[in-house]
Amino acid sequence: MLDCYGSPKSILADVSFLYEVLDELPGIIGMRKIMPPYVFRYDSKDVPEDWGLSGIVLIAESHIAIHTYPEKGYFTVDIFSCKEFDLEIAKKYLTEKFKVKKYEFHHIDRGLEFPRSNPKV
Repeated sequence: MLDCYGSPKSILADVSFLYEVLDELPGIIGMRKIMPPYVFRYDSKDVPEDWGLSGIVLIAESHIAIHTYPEKGYFTVDIFSCKEFDLEIAKKYLTEKFKVKKYEFHHIDRGLEFPRSNPKV
């Protein structure tokens, strides 16, 4: 998981840009898309400055989701995968692509006791 700060509003508000990121990232980290990315704009009626974009791409290994808050220069990324991948490559791609000034990174191992038929998965 990444919480990212300082990205330009123009990037965080661009539907095509977010689609492109979600389309490219699975291949960069060795995952397989099982559908095209889905990106949409969200407008908050309660807190107008909380509008933004949300996007998801389903991958054979689970999903990648991104939520942006252009007015705040902030976005979040969740890469949920049952397959290991190079975390540094994912961080580098995302922080450079979004021109991030600062980020927080969190890694959680999930399903440690999940019964696997193929231990290499």
